[in-house]
Amino acid sequence: MASETARRPRHKLRVPRARRGDVRIVVGTRKGAFVVHGDAERRRFTVDPDPWHLGSTVFHVAPDPRAKDGSRVLAALRTPDGVPTVVHSDDGGARWQESAAPPRFSEETGGSAGPSRFDRAVNQVFWLTPGHRLRPGSWFAGTSPQGLFHTEDHGRTWEPVLGLHHHPSFDTWTRPDEQRTPDGAKLHSILVDPRDADHLYVALSAGAVLESRDGGLGWAPVGELPEGAGSPHALAFAPTDPDLLWLQARGGVYRCDLDEGEVWERAGPRADDGTWLDAGFPVATHPADPDAAFLVPMDASDAWSRTSPGGRPAVFRTRDRGATWQRIERGFPKAPSWWTVKRQCLAVDGHDPLGVYFGTSSGEIWGSRDEGTSFFQVARGLPHIYSLEVG
Repeated sequence: MASETARRPRHKLRVPRARRGDVRIVVGTRKGAFVVHGDAERRRFTVDPDPWHLGSTVFHVAPDPRAKDGSRVLAALRTPDGVPTVVHSDDGGARWQESAAPPRFSEETGGSAGPSRFDRAVNQVFWLTPGHRLRPGSWFAGTSPQGLFHTEDHGRTWEPVLGLHHHPSFDTWTRPDEQRTPDGAKLHSILVDPRDADHLYVALSAGAVLESRDGGLGWAPVGELPEGAGSPHALAFAPTDPDLLWLQARGGVYRCDLDEGEVWERAGPRADDGTWLDAGFPVATHPADPDAAFLVPMDASDAWSRTSPGGRPAVFRTRDRGATWQRIERGFPKAPSWWTVKRQCLAVDGHDPLGVYFGTSSGEIWGSRDEGTSFFQVARGLPHIYSLEVG
């Protein structure tokens, strides 16, 4: 590992002030959404006994960071009778209201289908991202099949981003006739540049990372993805250096520093024999150190079991942009544990030292209060976890 004294992280934006106080973790699961409360020392955690939307499949729950009191929350879910929709709360989850016009493709609502030769109907509202801090009502949603939607009224009504859906390359980028993801290809990892409200990134599980610099009117690929990155699982940037992109894909971890061009370089951990250990779903970055990132490895064998390799859970951490990685197992079970950690299930809390959390397919939440040096069990007994956010 590179020495601590040698590191001089490059910051393009002001390093945010570390958070203080209690921690709230909101969790989307196969059977509803759950809230986990932690004290300021992050030593005692309790699961709220009253789940939100019990019985619904909750793909993503997203607190609004622009609401300082944590009162505004959006959730992307499928109701018990199979309807994909978005619900919002303005009082911390006490009361919820369904979107009057949830995300739907134009052809679903009687509008123009555009140039696409495929009929598309929203099966899942899969991803939610709050817009820029200067646009308080703005949110973006990603769906399966792959589509991008936008709201300016806190999620009450949604419109398709036609600049993407009507793009002449939309069918090529999304390939809805090649649904390789088990429950459908997804548009995910919607990122809004904190420096520019109109600068957007999205990732497509069918094989592309796209960028718009005009609020969604025009789109172009961010470089050419290497073969191993052709199935993007998660995209993230460093909060204080948004030009440094991290891509977690089925074929490994890739980094793109836009200051050096739109070139994706493999930057994941390796074993002593050179074997790559970087397949997985989520990637998370450090809010105060643009050189630091976290991964949760998954089985990369031909079986592609989507479980902890060899039943040995671990987290990888880099502090030098992927030049070196540390494998962390401290606190995890010694007996085999065949976890799956999905793309929305790894998050950080912004405290100092940083807290790192992830949720598993077996309904467990694990956390670290020391920047990922050791882990402890936060909660267990939840349904299959689809998403985890701190806020």
